[in-house]
Amino acid sequence: MEENKEMHRREFIEAAAMLAAGGAALVCPAAGRRIGVADVEERARRTARLRRLDNYLGGVDTLRLYEAELRATMAMFNTTSFSQSTAKALLSLLAEQAQLAGWAAFDAGENAHANTMFAMSRSIAMQADDVQLAANAMALSAYLRASLGQPDIATAEASRVPMNAGASPAVQALLLERLAFTYAVAGQERQAIAALDAAHDSVAQSGTDVAPDWAAWVDHDEIQIMTGRVWAELRRPLRAIPELEGALERFDDTYARDKALYSTWLAEAYLDAGEVERAAILLDRSRRLCRGVASPRPAIRIATVRRRIAPHEALSASGDILA
Repeated sequence: MEENKEMHRREFIEAAAMLAAGGAALVCPAAGRRIGVADVEERARRTARLRRLDNYLGGVDTLRLYEAELRATMAMFNTTSFSQSTAKALLSLLAEQAQLAGWAAFDAGENAHANTMFAMSRSIAMQADDVQLAANAMALSAYLRASLGQPDIATAEASRVPMNAGASPAVQALLLERLAFTYAVAGQERQAIAALDAAHDSVAQSGTDVAPDWAAWVDHDEIQIMTGRVWAELRRPLRAIPELEGALERFDDTYARDKALYSTWLAEAYLDAGEVERAAILLDRSRRLCRGVASPRPAIRIATVRRRIAPHEALSASGDILA
């Protein structure tokens, strides 16, 4: 009964999300027409609506949709006329949409394609003189590599925007937390904690400024979750567990992919603390949460932690839980 209820809940979320995307359909300007900043802003609002789908759907479901949106904006750029200021706004939107498509590709397990999209995004952002988006493109590329266990310190550090560069505090926090994760995967504890401290300082200022939509979701809970993940990567379970538990208690199950993912770091922290059965319970909960989510990332993380639990299964109840 509980499984059926969960299935219907997911189906409702997916149907509502796709209807929202379809209802936001936008007619592209006719070729040769002159457009203005207002036309670009209309497409940007549509992109913001489509981005919300990532809260509920996996990259397998969203990638083609985001790529279609990117192609439509490219067609607008190539077939209409506009002023220099409108050109810069269009380029920034293209860079943003390329990042969104790249993120969906990463979430769908298409890592090479994701890196291509992030590189394209950075190139376009630099043409637009959009420092924040160019930095985020590098941060995403570095985050992808760190997630694969291949930390790219140089790229991650290059994504850091100087504090006096006028970047939004939310953007600064996002860049810094991803930098911290790369440091943690590389085992550089001092650098990871320094980046996290700076991220906490930035997010504390985020209420004083309007963040771009692609970074507006960064808040205290997000930084707390990343703090826990960083401590877990550094094999410091007594620090990781309270951070992750505190944030995950406030995390709604409708964000199934992300909650399932983050719970695997909590499971790993409990395993490092010697609490094998608790780790197994959390891993089983992650598995149940991500059923039907069109993203391979939770399953990969679950399998990674499961392999660490396997040697303990004969000595505890963890094997029964995971069975």
